[in-house]
Amino acid sequence: MAVFRIEKTRNYTVMSNHHLRNAGLSLKSKGLLSMMLSLPEDWNYTTRGLAKICKEGTDSIGSALKELERAGYIVRNRLRDSKGKIVDVEYVIYETPHPPDTDQPCEDEPDTACPDTENPDMDNPCLENRPQLNKEKRNPEEQNTDS
Repeated sequence: MAVFRIEKTRNYTVMSNHHLRNAGLSLKSKGLLSMMLSLPEDWNYTTRGLAKICKEGTDSIGSALKELERAGYIVRNRLRDSKGKIVDVEYVIYETPHPPDTDQPCEDEPDTACPDTENPDMDNPCLENRPQLNKEKRNPEEQNTDS
C-alpha cells in the first residue's frame, strides 16, 4: 500500500484571485494589494510603513493606493477632529471591489472659496449645483464685432 506524506508549508496567505485577474489594474497595484492582504492587521499601513518593506518609495505607493481606491478595492475615510481638521486617515481594504459610498463628502472639488474652519458642515457638504456644460450653440458671425 502506498503512503502519502504531505509537508505543509507555513506562513502562506490565502486570498481571492479577483484583483489578480483584473486587467484594469497595473502590476504595481496588484502586487501592493496582494502584499497588503498578506500583512497582519496590526501592521503600520501608512505609505511610509509600506515603503519600509518595498523597493518603491512613498510616491509610488501613494499612486498605487489611489489606483486601488479608484477601482474600489480600497475605501478611504478621512477622520476629522471637532474643528474639522483632518487628523487621521482610515483605509478599508477589500478583496473584491466595492462601489463608492454616496454618503461620503465629495473630494473632487472641495469648497475652497469659503471654507468653514470653525464649525464645518459635516452632515451634507457640497450641496451646490456643479458647473454644467453650455449646450447652446452660438452663431460665430454674431461674435465677430471687429468690422
